[in-house]
Amino acid sequence: MADNQAGSSVPTMPQGMPPAAQGVDCAALWKAGAKEVRVFRGHHDPVWTVAYHPEGTLVASGSVDHTIRIWELETGRMLKILRGHSDTVRCLAFSPDGQILASGSTDRTIRIWNPKTGEFIRMLFGRYDHAIHSLSFSPDGLMLARGNENKDIKIWEVHTATELLSLLPRDVYDLHWNIVTSFSPDGRLLATGNDIGGITLFEVLPSGQEICTLEGHKSDPFDGTIERRGQWVEEQVGWELAFDNWIGGLAFSPDGNVLVSGSRDKTMKYWEIPSGRLMRTVKAHSGWVRAVAYSPDGRVVATCSDDNTIKLWDAATGRLLRTLKAHKDPVRAIAFSPDGKRLISGSVDRTVKLWEGGEVSAQAVR
Repeated sequence: MADNQAGSSVPTMPQGMPPAAQGVDCAALWKAGAKEVRVFRGHHDPVWTVAYHPEGTLVASGSVDHTIRIWELETGRMLKILRGHSDTVRCLAFSPDGQILASGSTDRTIRIWNPKTGEFIRMLFGRYDHAIHSLSFSPDGLMLARGNENKDIKIWEVHTATELLSLLPRDVYDLHWNIVTSFSPDGRLLATGNDIGGITLFEVLPSGQEICTLEGHKSDPFDGTIERRGQWVEEQVGWELAFDNWIGGLAFSPDGNVLVSGSRDKTMKYWEIPSGRLMRTVKAHSGWVRAVAYSPDGRVVATCSDDNTIKLWDAATGRLLRTLKAHKDPVRAIAFSPDGKRLISGSVDRTVKLWEGGEVSAQAVR
């Protein structure tokens, strides 16, 4: 449950929300119930990433088997298999208009696809680039940011494949990997999380400068004089000696006033934006928190973990609403539908699952 270690302040409820979320109280819906609607099977290896199409009709999944699969939600039918990456597909992101699907891989490349036709459009490739771990589109869909196994964060202009910015921490001695990236809803800020639990807020344009650092997860990454960076073990599909506070996921609230982070330290933290003040710490899981996601109305935060569970939290109170336990192995990715009524999840058990919230009374509808 919630551990309000940072004081009694709580996130404010968002003033605005996407049109698709209007009329739905996601907290009431997911508190009322949840059911597994469908299971998508086809990947031959663990699923690392999932993404929900903005129209709410398709989902995409990426896997250790090097493929991306496009699924039709209502039928469960696999529509396309996108091949091209030569290693694990670690991250996927649909552009806000749904016309583009971006994929990032440990093969060090980003590929741009047409999700409806499956056509490969172009590749984004940075010189001396490293394994890609996360992708985030700006709200206008013009820019794409990536996090990788390096300290820099690159931002591309998508339609011309032009590298616009390379963001770097202010501390020149900080050589840790910026693994996770997330654009703020207004596109002005970019949050990044690294492999030792550090979080940095950057102003994207015009300065590209660091605004502040958030260090609530951060720990000493050294064991004596030996740095304990994780090493990939294929048989375990995981990091053998990853840093204890490695950031698993970041998500901004729809109004941009709060940032939620999840970490290998098993906690979830709420941060006030842009001040960077720690608002709340929640003891979320018994394993690594791999991803976090806000519902479109900002009332629910979802987390998934190596403890094989997905949890849904009331964003205003930090209290647990529901735990979903159908996956047999660690859950690596989650994403809400555009209306917040459904959730998809991807797991090491090679499946993608579709979940649906319960029925709510008329009083719960605004």
